[in-house]
Amino acid sequence: MYLEKAYHPLLGFLYGWTLFACIQTASIAAVSVVFMTYLGYFFPFSGISIKVGAIALTFGLSALNCISIRTSANTQNVTTVAKLVMVGIIAVVCLLFGKEGGSSFAQMLPESSSHSLFASFGIAMVAALWAYDGWISVTFVGGEVREPQKFLPKSLSYSVILLIVIYVVLNFAFMRALPLDQLAATDRVAADAVENVIGATGGAIVSLAVVISCFAAVNGFIFTGARVYYAMAVDGRFFPSFAKLNKNRIPVNAIMAQALWACLIALTGTYDQLFTYVVFTSWLAYGLAAAGVIVLRKKRPDLPRPDNALGYPYLTLIFVLLTGVLLANTLIEDPRDALIGTGLVAAGIPLYYFWTRGKRNRST
Repeated sequence: MYLEKAYHPLLGFLYGWTLFACIQTASIAAVSVVFMTYLGYFFPFSGISIKVGAIALTFGLSALNCISIRTSANTQNVTTVAKLVMVGIIAVVCLLFGKEGGSSFAQMLPESSSHSLFASFGIAMVAALWAYDGWISVTFVGGEVREPQKFLPKSLSYSVILLIVIYVVLNFAFMRALPLDQLAATDRVAADAVENVIGATGGAIVSLAVVISCFAAVNGFIFTGARVYYAMAVDGRFFPSFAKLNKNRIPVNAIMAQALWACLIALTGTYDQLFTYVVFTSWLAYGLAAAGVIVLRKKRPDLPRPDNALGYPYLTLIFVLLTGVLLANTLIEDPRDALIGTGLVAAGIPLYYFWTRGKRNRST
């Protein structure tokens, strides 16, 4: 809706379409793969077993979300509290007892040219930004929040600040517990860091914590994403079946279609490829949204603005500029995955005109 008002209805549709085609569904797929990867600490999984398990998790949680909103909310609340407690324990253990990684802080910058360092930093930021990307999901359920104009800005601001603190502390703790070469070589960083500090028991505890965290994340993605597709379908600009609710007023068709597409994505790419699809397409939309603040100030000066944009227009322009740099660097350094993400966005253009024409015909 925001992109639609700032630019054109096509851009608003393309963001919703991209959520379904890539952003939300690839996030479900990627986190499900991480869930199985860490579960592999306890059970020896092959590559195909990890993907099969990711599919089972996706469909299982999607079915759970079709039962009732309360069931979904309770599951989310319990697992979120559990993972925050576990994260706190992990950070304290690594910071207090970690020693082997102390040398990591003396070799923070690799010996390389400025160009390769800049390019490598940009690619690394793709993974880092993907870790923060879930913040946007709270806006998808804004229609079900009481006084959203009051609570959404606060929830967005406080949650992002809290996440920054958590991630910075955790990364500092991991670097204290493991040398850089071991950090770079493992795909189970948290488990290996704590195991290196207090033994195998610590690795098992951390792996369980990550499994719980991923479970909560997948549940949250499933719950929020389907509401967007439902709203688009109600507006006549998405699959009509997605607009149907069951007796508990849950968009079951949208949830299960999302699950099916997420499972197909999980079968097609590695973890690295999945979050590159997500971050590239997400930040394309975020850059446009930030620029839209400036556009709407010029285009619609009459709109009510109860909240001030901090540092406007300078911070807004800096954000847009850095977003452009991130996207350009990803396109140069990882063109295949960036172009796949762009192609998924462009695939929605003919669909927009198809549904717009159908909506126009129904109204005449």
